[in-house]
Parts: sequence; structure tokens; C-alpha cells
Amino acid sequence: MRAIGTQIKERRRLLKVTQRQLADLSGVGINTLTKIERNEANPTLDILQKILDTLGLELSITVKKMNE
Repeated sequence: MRAIGTQIKERRRLLKVTQRQLADLSGVGINTLTKIERNEANPTLDILQKILDTLGLELSITVKKMNE
């Protein structure tokens, strides 16, 4: 599983959006965004949702299968 920051960075680049543009569009600080993309930060769900919404991504949570 790839880290969320890596996925955000890849999507941003695919859309040809700079970090500054994404920060401005999502309302997230540029320093925060940079750390998230480097997988150096643990963003709140609120911040993560703002970034994902801006990039057209969504977060899903699934229940892990238990070994029987």
C-alpha cells in the first residue's frame, strides 16, 4: 500500500498543479502540504479531506478481514 502523501503528490502532478496552487485551492498551508507529500506529517482528517476533495480523490475505510 502506497502512503497517502505519495498518492497525493502523484495525483497533483498528473493534474499539472503546483504545490502552491494546491495549497491555495484547498486552503491548506504550503508547509503542511509539503510535509504531507513527503510523508513527514500526520494530517487531521479535515485537512486530508480538503486536499482530497480538491484533487478529486476520496478516502475509504474498510474492515480488515480477521484470520480464522
